[in-house]
Amino acid sequence: MLWATAGVTALGFLIAVEITARRYGLPGPLTSQVRELIFPPKSGFALYAALALTMVVLTRRQRFIAAGAAITVDVAFFLVRWAVGANTTEGHPFGNGALWVILGCAVFAVVRRTGQERVLILKGVGLGLLLVAGRKTGDTWLLITSKTRPMVLDPYVATADHALGNPSWLAGRILTATGPIGAHALNYVYAQLAVAAVVVALYQLRGVTVERRFPSHHLVRTFLVIGLLGPAIYMIYPVVGPLYAYGAGNEYWASADLWPPTPPTVQWALADLWPNTPLPIGDPHPIPFDEITPRNCMPSLHTAWATAIFIHSRKGPRILRWAGTFWLIATLGATLGFGYHYGADLVAGVVFTVTIEAALRALDRGWDRSGTYLVAYGATVFAALLLSYRYLPVEMAGHPWVFGPLLILAMASVIYGYVRTTTSWELKAAPARRPEPQPELV
Repeated sequence: MLWATAGVTALGFLIAVEITARRYGLPGPLTSQVRELIFPPKSGFALYAALALTMVVLTRRQRFIAAGAAITVDVAFFLVRWAVGANTTEGHPFGNGALWVILGCAVFAVVRRTGQERVLILKGVGLGLLLVAGRKTGDTWLLITSKTRPMVLDPYVATADHALGNPSWLAGRILTATGPIGAHALNYVYAQLAVAAVVVALYQLRGVTVERRFPSHHLVRTFLVIGLLGPAIYMIYPVVGPLYAYGAGNEYWASADLWPPTPPTVQWALADLWPNTPLPIGDPHPIPFDEITPRNCMPSLHTAWATAIFIHSRKGPRILRWAGTFWLIATLGATLGFGYHYGADLVAGVVFTVTIEAALRALDRGWDRSGTYLVAYGATVFAALLLSYRYLPVEMAGHPWVFGPLLILAMASVIYGYVRTTTSWELKAAPARRPEPQPELV
């Protein structure tokens, strides 16, 4: 019943987003996903990552067949496109096969399996499709934010960021100094965040085939909840980021053939400041912006997802823990260095993720006083951050040695509360050790 309810809710949400997108003349997530059955997908890596999640419920032989079928279908699509001269520059030349095989697994479960086996395979299919649908829904929602929020609040966040020392400006100059090598490396980390998440999720779900059930809590749950709740904050607090709001004359990216290029909306930028000239402290006010650039800065969901990867990699082997740490640090550097986010966005993103993770774990084990207090405290700190960025930016910029440490301390207090509470949960859940028999003298 829980999975059925979740499925119906997800489908209803997708239909609602589809209808909303159509009202603004945009393709919805369902339309975009159906289109990728035939046309080149936007991200073939994401589709194969979704197939990998689906295959956690299959046996070794079934996985081999599924992977082979996906590759065969992709080769067939490639040959047909090559024969007819179809253009694939707007997408990846692979990935259709993965989507076809995921749908084929659903048909296989309904037609050839019964009972618990059918339910398990359908859960795997749902997990893979949710990853794909979540990505498509996010893309559509970003377009909706640009259409429905003509005014942005960048001057408020940029002013408040003085309390943290303008980290985006500093990271932008450092990344510029590293040249194309550093920029391309961080670009890859930034763009392939979903693949890193799937690697951690596959480790957590490695026992599904043997145990024939999913673990009570895993990374995919956190990822989906972050993607569901985060965009709602975009509508409340629309921000485009320093690259777009203050990077009007930034020609470095275009000259070095780097991603992101010089933004196509330079005429909307307030000034040519990022990343060389710190923003002067003034009287912030909402500013109009174009109907193209997503208002997707507050909170930084890339930071939120990278934080979730870091948290869930802590229980893995050493190489996975190191990879989770690297991905978090590199993602923070990319979000700041590319000018996509302010430092204040990152602080809010960390608090946002830790609070969601605490809520999911409390829900899984049963709500108690410690879990309720932790989630309430995290939500309060997150709300306080947003309110301070909006109503106290000038005071924060004028007293950086007061407000800067306060922001870091607030974030650290949520992290400390999470670590302390979850550690106590694990100690209570751990079975008591039986005393070993001791030899006695005869």
